[in-house]
Amino acid sequence: MYEHSRSTDCNRRQFLSKTGCAVTSAVITPIATSALGNQGTPEPPSELAGQLGIVSASVSAQMSDRATGRRFTLLELPQILREELDMTVIDLNDTVFPSFEMAYLDKFRDAADRAGCVLTNLKMNQRGIDMNSDNAEVRKHALDEYKKSIDAAAHLGLKWARPLPQAEKPDISIHIASYQELCDYAADRNVEMLVENFGWMQSDPDSVVKLVKSIGRNVAACPDTGNWDSNELRYTGLARTFPIAVTCDFKARTLGPNGEHELYDLERCFEIGWKAGFRGPWCFEHANADTTILFRELGMLRDMLRRWMDSKGH
Repeated sequence: MYEHSRSTDCNRRQFLSKTGCAVTSAVITPIATSALGNQGTPEPPSELAGQLGIVSASVSAQMSDRATGRRFTLLELPQILREELDMTVIDLNDTVFPSFEMAYLDKFRDAADRAGCVLTNLKMNQRGIDMNSDNAEVRKHALDEYKKSIDAAAHLGLKWARPLPQAEKPDISIHIASYQELCDYAADRNVEMLVENFGWMQSDPDSVVKLVKSIGRNVAACPDTGNWDSNELRYTGLARTFPIAVTCDFKARTLGPNGEHELYDLERCFEIGWKAGFRGPWCFEHANADTTILFRELGMLRDMLRRWMDSKGH
């Protein structure tokens, strides 16, 4: 099990000093109860309100041999994000880590501290494990693997972690029980579990809200603007999910030369979140193997969100 070799207070303090956010404490305060148990939108950690960042899957090509042009490593990402893309938040995917050894995690956390970035979430996307299996040994193996990732998230000082929803709808009673076991394990490590509209959840606009309510403790929502089976489901699902959201994967598909997005209305997705009281963090999930194009388009998305937030007086 990973242990905290030093307090995450340093991470948060450096982040605040470099972003100019003013709060009474540099430590992110955990949500004490289920998000759905609160009235209205859960209050995000104050230093994350209005903050923009990326889901690390956006740059997975750049961390492999699939990129066209420039490549870089995970250890280089925080400085690049801050200095070249003018953003601060990194939402992580376990597949971008070359190692989960504590020494490597410490190097990555130190790189984020130096750059003034904040690490928020770990998407646990392990394939080939099933926490919904009716076979107790298979289920235990999956939960043990997720717990190792939660240990890594805690060591990095992350606020959240999210297991991977599967394509087929599971036995809900098993799914809830497994989620609750992870929620309890994570709570002891100051990590909150998230539910994201992915896989079997994409066809039901109420799926995230129903699951969060059923789990009932140490859990909140992470809506993904792109992961719905239709536009009708998308806008309805976002309207129902944003009120219990603590972070958002703001996903864009193909962008036009001036940021046009024909597949669905990005500004409408933002407006739904804003109307629900959600204020961030907004994490862009948008990939392109061509690094030059990727950085230009991430910049367009960044400027869009900032313009829309500015129009609200943020």
